[in-house]
Amino acid sequence: MELIGSADRNTPTCYSMDMATDFVPMSVFSESSQGKVDLEGKIYHKFDVKPHNESIEDYAKLCRERTTKYMTRTRQIQIIDNDSGMRMSTMPGMFDIKSSVSVEKKKTPSKASETKRTRRNPDEMEKMMFKLFEKQSNWTLKQLIHKTDQPEQFVKDMLKLLCVYNNKGANQGTYEMKPEYRRSEYKNH
Repeated sequence: MELIGSADRNTPTCYSMDMATDFVPMSVFSESSQGKVDLEGKIYHKFDVKPHNESIEDYAKLCRERTTKYMTRTRQIQIIDNDSGMRMSTMPGMFDIKSSVSVEKKKTPSKASETKRTRRNPDEMEKMMFKLFEKQSNWTLKQLIHKTDQPEQFVKDMLKLLCVYNNKGANQGTYEMKPEYRRSEYKNH
């Protein structure tokens, strides 16, 4: 087989066709807009086409160029007008001056879908915790995070100040107010 009028100089013009002998016949089907399936035809022979030996080097070069072309990423530069830079942030893994000075590593949130919560005033949070523990004497950490809508670490810090963690018994895995806060609560009522 020979191509006439090839567009690319590296594209081979002469090919050899080999008919496969171990080919299993196939059928070609089509589906109409009404969903009806029709038999369009049958395929009895398979032909493999490959460039002739004298143009095999040109074909290898063409394949390399094609692979390189599709593997290289084209970069785009976009100019942003009237932007003060407020929306710009560091990429993950890059360090800013503050984080490179500190030795401690910041923990990444365990759930990527979790939205950032803003901390309340500690006095306001303390009042909220007292109100929650008035309604119910034992709470899990997850319940308190959900009810207060506060960052997990902030809730843990407040719990260290105000509560006792139950390791055993019927209320295992929950927090309850320290005895000194329970007494003061009853005195205030």
